[in-house]
Amino acid sequence: MIFKRHGRRLIPILLLLLFLNLGLNSTAQASSSHEYAIKAVFLYNFAKFVEWPLRAFDDNTNQIILCILGKDPFGAFLKPINGKTVKGKRIIVKYIPKIDNMEKCHILFIGKSEETELVRILARLRDWNVLTVSDMGDFAQRGGIIGFTREEDEIHFEINLDVSKRAGLKISSRLLKLARIISVKPEGRKR
Repeated sequence: MIFKRHGRRLIPILLLLLFLNLGLNSTAQASSSHEYAIKAVFLYNFAKFVEWPLRAFDDNTNQIILCILGKDPFGAFLKPINGKTVKGKRIIVKYIPKIDNMEKCHILFIGKSEETELVRILARLRDWNVLTVSDMGDFAQRGGIIGFTREEDEIHFEINLDVSKRAGLKISSRLLKLARIISVKPEGRKR
């Protein structure tokens, strides 16, 4: 887990990255929770440590599309990420109110507001090359790829490697070292 080795020392580093590298102003800092500031930094960094197959990009586009499905919990914390470049591709943040309005995404954060639709959402994405992320309870065990968890005011994340492989995504060993690996087949059967 991410904080197991590094303790609380990592939180100030993540916040520093967010506020300095991403240029967040003090008004936005005061209006949003620190939890979603940290999660926004994670989303940005997940793009650095995941490799998508070439077929995931239309006509070799230079964009990584980060979609937020459902109610947006991030507020202003994603604004500094919009337009940033990762691996030569610009990150474009899009907001999607419902799965029926779904379009191509490379990273999809599924908000808690969509929990009752999770089975349908994951079924629809079954053959897509999309990195699914959420902070719903047991998200990785339920068929998502990266699930945020909280333990004693610390944010951790779990990665379901079986689902990421099915999606055609390669996750860097550097990111895997920070995560708790989940062994649940995409169909929901535990190994």
